[in-house]
Amino acid sequence: MKKKILVAGGTGYIGSHTTVELQQAGYDVLIIDDLSNSNIEVLDGIERITGIRPEFVQLDLKDKEGTRKALQEHPGVEGVILFAASKAVGESVQQPLKYYRNNITTLLNILELMPEFNMKGIVFSSSCTVYGQPDPENLPVTENAPIKPATSPYGNTKQINEEIIRDTIHAGAPFKSIILRYFNPIGAHPSAEIGELPNGVPQNLIPYLVQTAIGIRKELSVFGDDYNTPDGSCIRDYINVVDLAKAHVVAMHRMLENKSDDKMEIFNLGTGRGVSVLELIHTFEQATGVKVPHKIVGRREGDIEQVWANPEKANNVLGWKAEESLEDTLRSAWNWQLKLRERGIQ
Repeated sequence: MKKKILVAGGTGYIGSHTTVELQQAGYDVLIIDDLSNSNIEVLDGIERITGIRPEFVQLDLKDKEGTRKALQEHPGVEGVILFAASKAVGESVQQPLKYYRNNITTLLNILELMPEFNMKGIVFSSSCTVYGQPDPENLPVTENAPIKPATSPYGNTKQINEEIIRDTIHAGAPFKSIILRYFNPIGAHPSAEIGELPNGVPQNLIPYLVQTAIGIRKELSVFGDDYNTPDGSCIRDYINVVDLAKAHVVAMHRMLENKSDDKMEIFNLGTGRGVSVLELIHTFEQATGVKVPHKIVGRREGDIEQVWANPEKANNVLGWKAEESLEDTLRSAWNWQLKLRERGIQ
């Protein structure tokens, strides 16, 4: 019998790509999502890629009783991947309570329900924001780099949730966890059937960039060109979303097959290469032949100057590696935007 995985937040950007990879690896998937920052039509895109429509429940995971009922009605879940969270750094600075309530309550409910339903493992969607601004000697960032004070409430919720998982495992919880600290996921599925589609004005760089390139937005704002980096703009490690999704499948398999070295493991997911915002814009223009109108504006509160991964642990221990080039990844994001226009969505 196929193993069933709960993908919490599975109609979202990374969740939908991970659902595809799980299905293609032979898992059944139950998605629970409240559709607050995603669209029900994502299920159609998943089905067009894999030929399988995942089980779906529209529900806010802050509702513990509702979540319990959904798990009773969709029995057999063996593991959970938790994506469901508010995720925009800038918005979290403006609306901290929304972030603490959404991101922490959801995790608490899932952790309390896991033993009740005999779930064996949880993959937690964490972030390189937990490292804050790493000291120069800690770049590229390994999993042993110090956890710095968070620069935003969003980053703080990731730190707190990691601590909650650590304490729960330490207290003898009957399940394992793998914490995946993402760097910056970008791009779309090569089929252009699913991709990043935020509701309203995008909070993330690539959706705003492609919407500007296609003419929906007037111009892209680059927040600061006076950082201590080669071109003055912030540096990040941009990872292809399909590469990222595949890491979740490997992590879940590792827990369910009892391959974990410890009850809780942590892995950085990145390419190992730092790319500046201005370099990213230039690479997009070269890869697609499309110009991106942009202007330099002041720095944005909560932004980290530069961070990129040392992914050796994930490469060697998980047996996972980022494969896709930056150019191909940016082309996939552009193809997704063109597909949205074809479908009359934007």
